[in-house]
Amino acid sequence: MADSKSGSDPDFLQIERRGAVAWLWLNRPELRNALNDLVLHSISNSLKELEKDPSCRVVVLAGRGQAFCAGGDLSRMQQAAKMTRATSKAEAGRFAKLLYRMHTYPKPLIARVHGAAFAGGMGLVAACDLVVASEEAEFCLPEVRIGLVPAMISPYIVRAVGEQQARRYVLTGERLAAREAQRIGFVHECVAAAELDARVEKFAAQLAQAGPQALARAKKLLARVAQAAITPKLSAATAAVLADVRAGEEAREGIRSFLEKRKPNW
Repeated sequence: MADSKSGSDPDFLQIERRGAVAWLWLNRPELRNALNDLVLHSISNSLKELEKDPSCRVVVLAGRGQAFCAGGDLSRMQQAAKMTRATSKAEAGRFAKLLYRMHTYPKPLIARVHGAAFAGGMGLVAACDLVVASEEAEFCLPEVRIGLVPAMISPYIVRAVGEQQARRYVLTGERLAAREAQRIGFVHECVAAAELDARVEKFAAQLAQAGPQALARAKKLLARVAQAAITPKLSAATAAVLADVRAGEEAREGIRSFLEKRKPNW
């Protein structure tokens, strides 16, 4: 967690377009990209605009400087300590809505992680679909050490690492190294720092080749089946999903392009 003297930097989130991929760069390097309301609001607005842009197929969340995101900045925490319960609930609710927005976003989100991804920063990572980390990256949930709890991010942390591992890292507040994070399934790829961007770009290129509607439907399908009991009702529901997809023009174009040995026109 980092101290903040000013939360009004107009350039705290930069958008870089690389073809079909939009890179969202947290840009408070002097504060290790600590989160405040302006940063969260900017992320939310950027995602809203990019969702409307058909030329954007994949979104990458990254951080400038020496860290991905060190969590909430100290000035924000100091302000929160003086808030009424109602104001505090509303402030926390905005972060909760952003995490849910990311988790249910129709376009794939890739977290490009280097350095620290602590507290809310780790929550942002957990809300993404794919996680690529450099070998020196570290994750941490230090909230309990200062009398807090990782409340809004907890659903995404538990889903990403499982309940048993979440108990360890939520309750101890210990640091989780990138290689260990990969071993327990939180990180998909762990690479040398010099290879980080190349690996992210490779994932992004793979995702951009898929049908955009298919990706959105696949994300909804995964969310539906992740915690569902395997029953005849679920089987019927999944069959209905495929039938609906097959009836769509995107699937028809995809099949035609496959048979004709050409790229689809999306």
